[in-house]
Amino acid sequence: MGAVSYKPVLVEPRALADLFLMVQADVRWATNEHTKNASVTHIAPLDLAGENAFAFLSNPKFREQLLQCRAKVIALTAADFEWLQLQNADTAQSTFVICAQPYALFAMVAQRLYLPTDLEQTNIHTSAVIAPTAQIGKNVRIGPHVTVDEYAQIGDNVVLEASVSIGSYVQVGAHTRIYPSATLYHGCEVGMHCIIHSGAVIGSDGFGFAPTPQGWYKIPQVGRVLVGNHVEIGSNSTIDRGALTDTVIHDGVKIDNLVHIAHNCVVGRHTAIAGCAGVAGSTEIGESCMIGGGALLGGHLKIADKTIVSGGTAIISDIKTAGQYTGIYPASTHREWERNAPLMRHLADLRKRIRSLQKNADDHQQSND
Repeated sequence: MGAVSYKPVLVEPRALADLFLMVQADVRWATNEHTKNASVTHIAPLDLAGENAFAFLSNPKFREQLLQCRAKVIALTAADFEWLQLQNADTAQSTFVICAQPYALFAMVAQRLYLPTDLEQTNIHTSAVIAPTAQIGKNVRIGPHVTVDEYAQIGDNVVLEASVSIGSYVQVGAHTRIYPSATLYHGCEVGMHCIIHSGAVIGSDGFGFAPTPQGWYKIPQVGRVLVGNHVEIGSNSTIDRGALTDTVIHDGVKIDNLVHIAHNCVVGRHTAIAGCAGVAGSTEIGESCMIGGGALLGGHLKIADKTIVSGGTAIISDIKTAGQYTGIYPASTHREWERNAPLMRHLADLRKRIRSLQKNADDHQQSND
């Protein structure tokens, strides 16, 4: 298979003044200020950006790419722009935007360029099934085969894509977008400006069963899932409803694909959880934490604010002090693993033997003294 040529996703031209409308005041124009009225049609990486593209530099190790970049607009820090000026590069065809956080600026511009704007009128597909008692806000779009059950409340400017299922008494806040085939079980609440991707399930039963001599007896899960504002939930992720009280996802949380959060968990504000992570029941994750892909958090734990858990790490006890925690055994060849695994199983016995040898050596030294 040969090399694949780069083909950007183009949109209708958008003026820079419009794209930067909600950007922080620390942004300033370095050169070609008259081109602030210019338009861009797409975003692109520095090494592939061409005419009408918006690009950014956030890592100084890629500075060399600036010398050949032909983007219409390039966002970068003051230090990177000073470096570029020292190279005597031709900067006439690009507009340079200096800011403290080019990556954040890129995210803001990309949102305004690509994400859908508010609708101008409500549009409900003829195949959608809307309960008579459901409340539908203004400028809502409801796609094919969507179901909205009794007493659900859908806020203004919400988009429900094809085959979304909204249970009874569910509340969906304004400006939230739910992608195809996502499911919100009865009584759950989702805040404003949220994104829920395809296949996500919010509010399925927690894993609650009581053991009896006759087998497992199901415990009804009567809590809810409460999702705050500006939360994003990835494809095929599942968040279980609480057993008695609620499972709570606070404002600004970002959850990747294939993440499972069990019943009665609490996830603090602005925490990010990467793909395939699992959080067992009743665990409380603090604010601004980062949970790596494939990490496993045991049940009934408390994780301190600003904790970082490395990918593939298992946490089985409380984390009371913020920091980065890693518990990954390095990969090795299978033959090496077969030799080392038995040693790992007998570490406790080896420790006892070493302590005994050390004690005997100390006793011998004392007797000689």
